[in-house]
Amino acid sequence: MGTAIANRQFFAAETRFFAITAIVMALINVSAFSFFAAMGISSFRAPFSVHLHAILFMGWVLLFVSQVSLAATGSIRLHRKLGWLAVGWAVAMVVVGTLSTVLSVQKAAVPFFFLPAQFLLMNPLSVMLFASLLIGGVVKRRDREWHPRLIICGMAAIMGPSFGRLLPAPMLMYSMLTAVFIGMIAFPVAGIVRDKRRYGKVHPAWWLGLASLLLLQLATETLGRSTIAAAIYEHVVIGTPGALVPPLIYQSPPFPTS
Repeated sequence: MGTAIANRQFFAAETRFFAITAIVMALINVSAFSFFAAMGISSFRAPFSVHLHAILFMGWVLLFVSQVSLAATGSIRLHRKLGWLAVGWAVAMVVVGTLSTVLSVQKAAVPFFFLPAQFLLMNPLSVMLFASLLIGGVVKRRDREWHPRLIICGMAAIMGPSFGRLLPAPMLMYSMLTAVFIGMIAFPVAGIVRDKRRYGKVHPAWWLGLASLLLLQLATETLGRSTIAAAIYEHVVIGTPGALVPPLIYQSPPFPTS
């Protein structure tokens, strides 16, 4: 009896960090998109593709928090059943997220603080990294150490759009990419600090997640500025308004800069 109680308390303590982190991530996402809606930047009059993207990605936030909550409260059987839904959901997010990025560049609707070619490359890479880490977490679903850490790192990979909406673009200007990246890696860094303080060592899953995000940033900063990215961009936007936008030149901000 005492052992059973001790085990329940142990797992509650182990899962508390992941549950709190998941809630913080969800609140950041909801706040970011609610802010844009309140400012009139987002609208329910948007095309169907935009609504589909919103349903999938915000639906994932709900599924993500639900899954972490189920694990934290010991509802492992339902958690594992929903895990397979999460894999299918992630694959759909890769497809829809990539198509949404393509439509954005074709409409010349790239945020001014990203190079158009960089934006076209960055978003699909982010969502593919998310899906890869999520699938890795599912593969490691019976490992209580690897599984939650990989899931948190995967979620961090798609936090960029939320930070991009909340951070002050007029102040940061073309440093936004770096600022967004710092926001994304804050989650694995918090996990590293927590592991070090709690156990005296850091689980390798955090290092894997952090390294993956660093590689994503490196690819965005290097390949995203390359002639290869420019050539891909030019091919994607043929015959669309995006063809009038130079792939490797920042667009003018929608506000005075003087």
